[in-house]
Amino acid sequence: MTSTAAWDPAGYLRFGDERARPFTDLLARVGARDPRSVVDLGCGEGALTASLAQRWPGAQVTGIDNSAEMLAAAAAHAVPGRVRFAAGDVQGWAPDGPVDVLVTNAVLHWVPGHDALLRRWAGQLAPGGWLALQVPGNWRAPTHALLAGLCRSPRWAGAVGDAAPAEDAVLDPAGYLEVLAGAGLAVDAWETTYLHVLRGADPVLGWVRSTVLRPVLARLGEDDAAELTAEYAAALRAAYPPRADGTTLLPFRRVFAVGQRGVSR
Repeated sequence: MTSTAAWDPAGYLRFGDERARPFTDLLARVGARDPRSVVDLGCGEGALTASLAQRWPGAQVTGIDNSAEMLAAAAAHAVPGRVRFAAGDVQGWAPDGPVDVLVTNAVLHWVPGHDALLRRWAGQLAPGGWLALQVPGNWRAPTHALLAGLCRSPRWAGAVGDAAPAEDAVLDPAGYLEVLAGAGLAVDAWETTYLHVLRGADPVLGWVRSTVLRPVLARLGEDDAAELTAEYAAALRAAYPPRADGTTLLPFRRVFAVGQRGVSR
């Protein structure tokens, strides 16, 4: 396995502003006023997690991630007694006690069958607690459809066919509403398509290199990874041509859901 298997915090943050906006939009719908326990599952490099402590000064904020590279970057955002980061896998994570706000941002598309996980997390909320999720909803977009077709082509199927992006990786807003409402939460679910204006050479490839392309390249040696990347880059240039001013538009659909547990009386 090549080094492409590891998460690259610097590459991920190349589009930091664009990736931060859905997190901000998600948290804007969370109405918690003075939570004590706030958890960010799949916290990445930690900057957005740290912002939760700024919003809720009285909270103990915990970021969980399974990437050593991301956690190393997140350490710069730790604040003793306020913000901490720990290694863990979202599928096996369990809190020490009820959670007031549980956030998972751009993570669950990596977890097959995560509807069961959401039901479990809903049951671990404190009375009045909030669960907030955001996932990419662009699995039928050219970025993913082209890569899936390439992975399943005769040239690459044997090596990376089972790493192709799946169209059913996430639910639509109605699906998440049903899951969380069925778990006893009052739910707000929606979707947004962001229109990102990207710059530079092969910017869409740069975007996906640190996300959906990463597990594909992890299966390949350097020469094969370079060959597949070149073929994919050409297809992306055709699907997302540069504009007259040199910028490239990337429509990016995201799916959101926020649920609140009722307060026992």
